[in-house]
Amino acid sequence: MKPVAAVTADPDLRRDPRRWWALVLLCVASFMMILDSQVVALAMPSIQGGLDLPTEQAQWILTANAITFGGLLLLGGRAADLLGRRVVFMAGLIGFLVTSLVSGLAWNGEVLIAARALHGLSSALMVPSALSILMNTFPEGSERNRAIASWAAVGGVGAVAGLLVGGGLTTGLGWEWVFLINVPVVLAVLVLSPFVLRESRDHGRGRTFDVAGAVTITVALVALIYATVDGPAAGWASTQTIGLYSLAVALIALFLVIEARSSAPLVPLALLRKRTVLIGNLLMALVAMLAWGESLLISLHTQQVLGYSAFEAGLAGAAMPIMSVAGAYTGQAIVTRRGFRLPMVFAALALASACLLLARLPVDVDYATDMLLALLVFGVGLGAGHTTSQIVALTDVDEPESGLASGLISAGFQVGGAIGTAIVATVAVSVTAGSTEPVDLAAGYHAGFLALVVVAALICALSVFLPAYVRRARTGQAKTPAVS
Repeated sequence: MKPVAAVTADPDLRRDPRRWWALVLLCVASFMMILDSQVVALAMPSIQGGLDLPTEQAQWILTANAITFGGLLLLGGRAADLLGRRVVFMAGLIGFLVTSLVSGLAWNGEVLIAARALHGLSSALMVPSALSILMNTFPEGSERNRAIASWAAVGGVGAVAGLLVGGGLTTGLGWEWVFLINVPVVLAVLVLSPFVLRESRDHGRGRTFDVAGAVTITVALVALIYATVDGPAAGWASTQTIGLYSLAVALIALFLVIEARSSAPLVPLALLRKRTVLIGNLLMALVAMLAWGESLLISLHTQQVLGYSAFEAGLAGAAMPIMSVAGAYTGQAIVTRRGFRLPMVFAALALASACLLLARLPVDVDYATDMLLALLVFGVGLGAGHTTSQIVALTDVDEPESGLASGLISAGFQVGGAIGTAIVATVAVSVTAGSTEPVDLAAGYHAGFLALVVVAALICALSVFLPAYVRRARTGQAKTPAVS
């Protein structure tokens, strides 16, 4: 098998017979990234005990990764456009491989935290480049919709696998293996990439980086994410939180000025003026708020109110990501046949209904009768909403900007997730008022679920502004949404 050559912008040439193998390879890479995040979170108590870390330091194992990942996604996406999407994807794979190995061999907390910070950088290269490769492998329409649904569905499978694999590895082999298990799989993906993935990049301009824009938006995103993640602990009215948010706002304003004047901007403002790109990214952020917020509340409710172990709590919540697979394929099918609005409204209603059911959970909940239905409905809504918002945000994006558009989506998901987590945590804490009684904790989590109903309502309202669909003029092509 010979390495696949670079691709041109001709849509016919992009219908590579190996495209479905490329999708499989990209989905395997995505699966490993999601699996990694799940198993590391599950193994945190064992890691903390094994390295004798105080709680404050142990939290940085997760926080360092989140900050570098979310802060560098736009830069990673633009690097893929300029330097080559396969090259950047493989660079991310190499970083993923090395940081996983170092994490598994880490002898103290400082080494592990540094490795996880670099792991976030690797992920910031992998995620947008992988999604932009998918965009340029499958032309816009029904095939791309199915490919995006598969990409989104892997999230549900990876989440469930993380709960099962993470617990077994940590218990049977030790926490080191939650990192070392990545090495052989990532190595296989790295070896196969040149033979399955086409290279593509923006040939329309030189390899010029907007350094000023890259620095300002990266620091802005880091400040925004850190302020949000640490806000509940530091206090929303603290000098740290207010200062970080002020810094983020000021830098975002400066970034917009820089981009408007730059001859080769990191984020062309014309891209953000496209209705599908703007609304799609806003929807993705709202969906992430629901996904992360619900996951946190379910974890807390099952463990602190019902007394489940961490592993039991993970299994209890597994119904949601499993059903998100069905929701992803349902969402793309409706998009292909009926356009954007219907599947997005369907997703919003499903998510709101599920959160209303969860807001009524009794203290002595019976899982099968009280919780399972809500989790199944939430999973379907999440899968449909995630897939549809992703399709919306990538519609009408030109090939030279596909990496950047992919980075925007991923950054929106990370920022939205952090905000969603912070909102439900703050609402729950304000209601419980420091009480640890199960009935008071349940009341706080119920209030958090009601806050997520408001987020679902925003998704429904925003869906009204999505463009309608039309039939393409050429025979044999699926009807796809208009982008007027």
